[in-house]
Amino acid sequence: MRKSSLLPLPTMLQASLLAMCVWPAGVSPAERHEHRDLPVRAQETIQKSFSLPAGAHKALDIDNVFGSVEVTAGGSNEVQVTVAKTIYSESNDSLERAKREVTLDIEQHDGALKLYVNGPFRCHCDDCQGARDDRGYIVKMDFRVVVPAEIDLRISNVNDGDVKVTGVSGEFRVHNVNGRIEMAGVAGSGTVSTVNGPVKVSFRKNPGTSSDFKTINGDVELRFASGLSADFRFKTFNGGIYTDFPVTALPARNVSEEHKGGKLILRADRSTGARIGSGGPEIKVENLNGDIRILENNE
Repeated sequence: MRKSSLLPLPTMLQASLLAMCVWPAGVSPAERHEHRDLPVRAQETIQKSFSLPAGAHKALDIDNVFGSVEVTAGGSNEVQVTVAKTIYSESNDSLERAKREVTLDIEQHDGALKLYVNGPFRCHCDDCQGARDDRGYIVKMDFRVVVPAEIDLRISNVNDGDVKVTGVSGEFRVHNVNGRIEMAGVAGSGTVSTVNGPVKVSFRKNPGTSSDFKTINGDVELRFASGLSADFRFKTFNGGIYTDFPVTALPARNVSEEHKGGKLILRADRSTGARIGSGGPEIKVENLNGDIRILENNE
C-alpha cells in the first residue's frame, strides 16, 4: 500500500399532489432525450412536513425505485420533504394509469418516518408473478429531504439517480444500484453499497462500530477525521489500494489446511488486512473495477 429500524407504523397517508402539468412541448433538450420512447410526460410536486418528537429516537426510511435521493441535515426536529415526480408514458391512457397505480406512501410513528414509492413493480407475492416490468410508463421521483441532524437513515434507490447525504449523525444503511453514493460531513456507522457508480464518504467523526463500503464498477473513496484507529479489510480486483495513513499489515483470516497428494494446501480469506492507529472497529471496503482510497479529511 502507498500514499497517494423502524417500528410497524399504523397510519397511512397519501401525499398531496401539487402543480400538475402535462408537457406536450416546452421540455428541455435533456428531458426530450430521456426515455424518448415514452413521449407523453407529466410532472407534479409533493411537499410534506413532519414534526418528530424532541426526545424520541429518530429514524428515516426512504425506499425509492426510479430517481434520486438527497438528504441534508437541518436545524430543527422537522422533516421537510419535497419530491419532484415525473411520469414518462407511451400514451395518455398509460399516463392516467400511472397516476392511479404509483403512489408515495407515508407512514409515521413517533420518531420513525417512512417514505415508500409503491406500485405494480413491487413484488408482493411469493413467486413475483404479479409484478410487471413493462406497463407503458416510468414514474421517476427525485427526493430532497431536510432532516434533524441526529437521525438514523435507511435509503434504498435503484435507477436513474444518485444518493447524497450531508451533515447527518446516526446509523446509516444506504443502497443504490445504478448511480453514485456521496456522503459528506457525516458521523456514524453503517453500510454503503452500489453497483454501477462510485462511493464517496467523508466523516467529521469516525465510525465507532463496524462498517461496510462496497461497489462493483467505481472507486471507493473514504475520508476519515484525524486520529483514526480501525482495522480494515480490503477486497479489490481491477484496482489499487491507497492510503494517507501509516498502516500495519494484519494476518490473513480463516486460514485452513488441507493435505492433498502429499502437499499442504493453505486457504485463507482473500481480503487484505491493514491496521491504522491502534486498531478498532472493523471497516470492510470492497470493489471489483476501481481503486480504494483511504484518506485524511482535512476539511
